[in-house]
Amino acid sequence: MNNPKNLLVEDPIIRKVYEIYGPLIKPRQPVRNPEEIIKRLKNEYRLVVKPYIVYLTVAAFLNNRPVLYEGPPGTGKTEIGEAILTLWAGKTAFVLPCSENYDEYRVIGDFHPAMAMAKGFNEESFIPRPLLAALILDTGVLIDEIRRSNEDFQNMLLDIIDKRRIIVPELKKVYYQRGIGFQIIFTSNPLDIAQSDLSEAFLRRVIRIEFKYPSMEEEYEIVKLRLGNLIDRIPGKMVKTALEIVRILRKKAVYKPGTADLVSWLTITAILAEQKNREATINELIEAARATLIKNPEDEEVVLEAVESAG
Repeated sequence: MNNPKNLLVEDPIIRKVYEIYGPLIKPRQPVRNPEEIIKRLKNEYRLVVKPYIVYLTVAAFLNNRPVLYEGPPGTGKTEIGEAILTLWAGKTAFVLPCSENYDEYRVIGDFHPAMAMAKGFNEESFIPRPLLAALILDTGVLIDEIRRSNEDFQNMLLDIIDKRRIIVPELKKVYYQRGIGFQIIFTSNPLDIAQSDLSEAFLRRVIRIEFKYPSMEEEYEIVKLRLGNLIDRIPGKMVKTALEIVRILRKKAVYKPGTADLVSWLTITAILAEQKNREATINELIEAARATLIKNPEDEEVVLEAVESAG
């Protein structure tokens, strides 16, 4: 492969990528040992991740295969995926949140309308987008909620997944993967009704890793990591009660609270108690629950009943 410095001079698209996205990419030492990644996730990102997730992800990356993190909301798919991609590449990862109108112009590149009218559809008027930038910069991409994208978008990704290349037909150019830092993680919530199915062709190409809600012990460890000193404001018995309540809500409520919701709930509980300069009581727990756990009117009764009965 040509020296990147030479490419910057030779290819105006690569030069644009470095000018636009280079300042956003913070370089660091790549971490590619699974055990070391697990340690960094905990110590640096305050994420408690099941080892099988990291080992399978690293194995897929070593095989140059994309990964699909699939599971219910609130299980940390996006946060964990972004962190692993950043550690692996040694550079800040890109996160692309999918929607129905996602297409190649939003992720690969498009032409500036005014410039294209004045100077034509050429390299000068072309604006590179994040997926092309990630390939050129050799960093990771997390494509969030892939099931919310349309079939055409998923099909467009197949060539990139297979050949590790991005074609820009209007410019008659092909850009290839430059190193093993460029890896892709997709996330998906298969129970989300506002989505489309993934094609067999797409599923054949990804390594699927299932995410589940953490165990009581794992979730308690996550809460302690995330709250830090604030955890001292909440009695240990109350924290365990909160852990039990979210499990009830995951069965009964329309909105299933994830670990992030639990952390938010207990953080607000602790801050409310801190403002009053005392330990948290059931009053703070209920007040915080109203603000963090009730996402729609249908759940108000079941949330308050679960919290109040536990108190």
